[in-house]
Amino acid sequence: MQTIELDPTLNQTLAAARQPGLTLVIGNKNLSSWSMRPWVAMTAFGIPFTEVRVQLDRPDTSGNIARYTHSGRVPVLLAGDITIWDSLAICEYLAEQFPDKHLWPQDVAARAMARSVCAEMHSSFAGLRGSMPMNISASLRGQGRTPETQADIGRVSEIWEECLCRFGHNEFLFGAFSLADAFFAPVVTRFNTYGVALPPALSAYCERVTRHPAVARWIELAHAETDPGAQGE
Repeated sequence: MQTIELDPTLNQTLAAARQPGLTLVIGNKNLSSWSMRPWVAMTAFGIPFTEVRVQLDRPDTSGNIARYTHSGRVPVLLAGDITIWDSLAICEYLAEQFPDKHLWPQDVAARAMARSVCAEMHSSFAGLRGSMPMNISASLRGQGRTPETQADIGRVSEIWEECLCRFGHNEFLFGAFSLADAFFAPVVTRFNTYGVALPPALSAYCERVTRHPAVARWIELAHAETDPGAQGE
């Protein structure tokens, strides 16, 4: 994986990002939960890509993102002339382009459930996002405990318990690491940051996700950022 730190004064940086192959435009690793999902998936499944990082919460952030998408958000996947600007759409595209890598579970029932829980993660949990924004480098134990957040923690726990019992066999949500685990990896980092207490089986799942090489690498790079940003998502 090659990384390009976006410098808006260098046109060659933008040209490099449009070279053949896949380019993933992301935000700060410490804060950008949506960027984490496709980055972890591509890293975990050995899909080569060039990374372009746009620093968040800066005066030039919107302008830099607009060079790649008018959505105003990261992540963005550039695949030749194709631009994909939503994390779930990016992962679906990758699953289509690399069917041999089995990003989704192979079992029909497991795959249907994996898609369902990823879609729920994608569209729900506003309380968790608002009160416990991702901030990997921080230690904020006990903070963010609103009723809405507690309800979201309960629902996440239900999802994990059902997936692990039906399909996970005490490993990842659907046995082997999949897009579902990549989608919930930022939640694991939130639970680590805010010291969320979980039943032993779910705590063990969080530990397995945290130790997964792709997730561990993201966390390591998040801690190494010199400009981690101000507000997570």
